[in-house]
Amino acid sequence: MFAQKSISVDKQQQSKDSVYFRDGMRRIDFVLSYIDDKDGEKKQDRRKEFEANLEKAGLELETEDKSESEDGRTYFLKIHVPWEVLATYADVLKIKVPFKTNDITDKKDVPMSWLCTPYRLPEHVMQPEPDYFTATFDKSKIDFFLIEDKETFFPPSTRNRIVYYILSRCPYSKEDKDKKGIKRLLNNGTYAAAFPLHDSRYWTRSRDANCESERYALYKYWARFSRFYKEQPLNLIRKYYGEKIGIYFAWLGFYTEMLTYAAVVGLLCFIYGVASFDENVWSKEICNKTIGGQIVMCPLCDKKCGYWMLSTTCSSSWQSYLFDNTATVFFAIFMGIWVTLFLEFWKRRQARLEYEWDLVDMEEEQQQLQLRPEYETKCTHRRLNRVTQEMEPYLPLTSKFARSVLSGATVLFWISLIIASIIGVIAYRLAVFAAFASIMKDSPTNKLDVVGSLITPQLATSVTASCINFVIIMILNFLYERVAIKITDMEVPKTHVEYENKLTVKMFLFQFVNYYSSCFYVAFFKGKFVGYPGDYAYMFGKWRNEECEPGGCLIELTTQLVIVMVGKQVWGNIQEALVPWLCNWWVSRSARNHPESLYSRWEQDHDLQSFSQLGLFYEYLEMVIQFGFITLFVASFPLAPLLALMNNILEVRVDAWKFTTQFRRPVAAKVHNIGAWNEILNMIAVFSVVTNVSL
Repeated sequence: MFAQKSISVDKQQQSKDSVYFRDGMRRIDFVLSYIDDKDGEKKQDRRKEFEANLEKAGLELETEDKSESEDGRTYFLKIHVPWEVLATYADVLKIKVPFKTNDITDKKDVPMSWLCTPYRLPEHVMQPEPDYFTATFDKSKIDFFLIEDKETFFPPSTRNRIVYYILSRCPYSKEDKDKKGIKRLLNNGTYAAAFPLHDSRYWTRSRDANCESERYALYKYWARFSRFYKEQPLNLIRKYYGEKIGIYFAWLGFYTEMLTYAAVVGLLCFIYGVASFDENVWSKEICNKTIGGQIVMCPLCDKKCGYWMLSTTCSSSWQSYLFDNTATVFFAIFMGIWVTLFLEFWKRRQARLEYEWDLVDMEEEQQQLQLRPEYETKCTHRRLNRVTQEMEPYLPLTSKFARSVLSGATVLFWISLIIASIIGVIAYRLAVFAAFASIMKDSPTNKLDVVGSLITPQLATSVTASCINFVIIMILNFLYERVAIKITDMEVPKTHVEYENKLTVKMFLFQFVNYYSSCFYVAFFKGKFVGYPGDYAYMFGKWRNEECEPGGCLIELTTQLVIVMVGKQVWGNIQEALVPWLCNWWVSRSARNHPESLYSRWEQDHDLQSFSQLGLFYEYLEMVIQFGFITLFVASFPLAPLLALMNNILEVRVDAWKFTTQFRRPVAAKVHNIGAWNEILNMIAVFSVVTNVSL
C-alpha cells in the first residue's frame, strides 16, 4: 500500500502528458512497448542486443518500468535522437532543410475574394511555418543553413522518420547479422508496438509549453464534421503527418471539389426526367389499355411462365424513364469531358504541391536510398553498382522470374473464382426468375396493392441477385486482401514505392473484376443472347437465358449500381469510423478518465489503434473504386455523382477524425505523387468513354 502511494506521488510530480524525457530536455522521438513474458528469455536476449545496437548507433534510451504503467505489465522504451545522429542521417537521406527565408512577395489579388471568407481558416493554421528556400542537408556545411536551435531545427515528423530508418535496419542477433529490423521484432512478439508520439491530447492543448499541440489544432480546425465546408489545412497536415498523408488529403479534397460539378449536372438531368415525366410517349403507349393492354407477349420462361400483357410493365417503364431520357445522352457526353478535365487539373495541382513541398527531385532519392529492410535481408547475393561503385544486394533473374510467374498464376486463379461466382449468380437469376414469375403471374400482384404493382419478376430477381452478389464481393475481398499481401511479400520488391505499386496493381485488378463484372453482365450481356420463340438459347442446356424488360436493362443496371455502390460506401464508413472507436473504447475504458499526470502520453497513444503501412492504400482503393462506379456506368444513374459527393464530404472528415483521434501517429514518409493510382485513374477514364458510348 505504501509503495503504491509513493509511486502515485512520483507520478504527480511531473505531468506525464509530455513528449520529453524525465529531464524535460530531450524529446521523445519514438516509443517501443513490450511485455516481459515469464518464458521470454529469447525475446529478452533479442531486446538486449537490439537496444545495445541502438545505443551504438547513437540513440538515447529511457525505460519506464511496468510498475509505472496502467496495466502493471507493460514496459515503455522511449527513444531520443541527438543532434549528431540527426545530422548524420539527414545527410544520408538527403533531407531538404531551409537555408534562406523566401523574400519573394506572393500577393495575389483575387477578384471578389471576400466571397470565400466563410470557407477560409486562420492564416497560422493554413501556413504553420514561414516559407524558406531549401537545399539538401550537408553535415560538412552546417553554417550554410538557418540553424537557430538544433533541438527544433528538424521538425518531429522528420525526426521520427530518421529514427524509424535506424530501427528498421538495426540488427538484434549476434550470431546472424541478417536478423534485423523492428518490423521482424514486432512480428515475432519481441516488442508489442512501435510508434512516434502525438504532441498533445486532441481535445486540449498540452500543459507543456514546449509541445506544439498541432494535433489539437488539426482537431479543432479540420477533424470535426462541423467544419465540412472549410478548406483543408494541407500545410499543417503535411507538417504533422508527412507528405504521403498530405498528398492523399489533397487528392481527396480535389476529387470532392470536382464531384460538385458532376453532381449538379447529374441532378439537373434527373430533374429533367421528373419534369418531363408526363411527356413519355412510349410509357403512355405501354400503359394504354388499347395499345399495351392488347399486346400479348411470349412467356419469359418455360413451363411455369404464361403469356402476359405488355401493359404489366407499365410501372417499370415509367421508372426507367427517370434515368433513361434525352438528358442521359447529354450527361454521358458531359461526364466524358469531366473525367478528362479532372485528371488534367489534378496533374496541375499535383505539380504545384510537388514544387511547394520540395518533392520535385525526390523520386531518385526514394528509389536509390530507401531500400526495404526485407529486400536487404532476403537478397543474399551481392553485386557491384557501376554508378556508386558499392556492393549492393540483388535478386537473381531466375528467382525473380519464378516468383513473378507464381504471383501471376495466383492472381489469375482468384480472378477465375470471381468469374465462377458471377456465373453462379447468373444461374441463380435464371433458376429463381421462373419461381418469381409463377408466384406473381396472377392474383398475388393484385392483392399487394401499391407495392405489388411496382414489382415485376425481373425486378425481384435483380434486387435479390444484387444483394447476394454484394455479399460475395465482400467475402472475396476479405480473403483476397490477405493473399495479395503474401504474394507481394514473396516477390521481394526492392523499395517501398515498388512494393506499394505492385500491391496496388494486384489489388485493383482483382477489385475491378470483383466489383464491376456483375454490372458489365447486366449492361452488355443480359438480354443479348436469348434467341427467339421456338429457338431460345439455354445456359448449360437447362435454364433459358435472361431477357431484359421491354424498357431495356438500364433500370436493372441502375438497381445493381445503387446496391453495390451505396452498400460499399455505408459498409466502408462503418468499418472506418465505428470499429476503431469501439476498439479504443474497450482498450482504454479503465484509464480514459484519468488525469494527465497519471495517464502518460505514451500510454494514451499505446491504447490507440495502430496505423498500418498499407493504411493509405485502402483509402485510395476505396475512392478509386467509387470513381469507377461514377464514370464507367454513370449513363445508367445520373445521381451517382451526387451520392459520391455526399459520401466524400463525410469521408474527408471521417478520415481526418480517425487520423487525429483514433490512430497512433503514423511514421512520416515522403512520396513523389499518388503513385500507381495516377495510371489506374487514366485507365478508368479511357475505359469509361467506351462503356458510356456503348450504354
